[in-house]
Amino acid sequence: MYRHALNEFFGHFVWGTWDRLPLLVPGVREPVYAAIRAKCEELRCSVWALGGVEDHVHLVVELAGPVSQSLLAKEVKGASSHLITHDIRSGEFFKWQGAYASFSLNRNALPDVTAYVERQEEHHRRGTLDAFWELPTASEFGG
Repeated sequence: MYRHALNEFFGHFVWGTWDRLPLLVPGVREPVYAAIRAKCEELRCSVWALGGVEDHVHLVVELAGPVSQSLLAKEVKGASSHLITHDIRSGEFFKWQGAYASFSLNRNALPDVTAYVERQEEHHRRGTLDAFWELPTASEFGG
């Protein structure tokens, strides 16, 4: 009989800046990614990949047992937003959109998805985006 739960959940999260404004410029993006990684570490979630462009972020992560998808999204968005509005660009506008997308991943898909996320800038520059892994439009979110 098992006394401990076995939980293995890999997820791909995507969320954007408010109105998809290009707010994640160089000098902002790097500390935001560091804040996202730090919050994941605090929650005992393992980051497999983190990438994006000026208006959205992709995160591939293995969730820790007690951490839900919604809690992770809330915590990483909140921590990174707080960092920007209080430390990096105090007094300047920054806001994440309220919604996010999350996709469960099979362990076998991790190499392909992490490679895709790590090469976000290249995919956007070349137009080699995979619509399945990109941020849904407002209408697809129901808004």
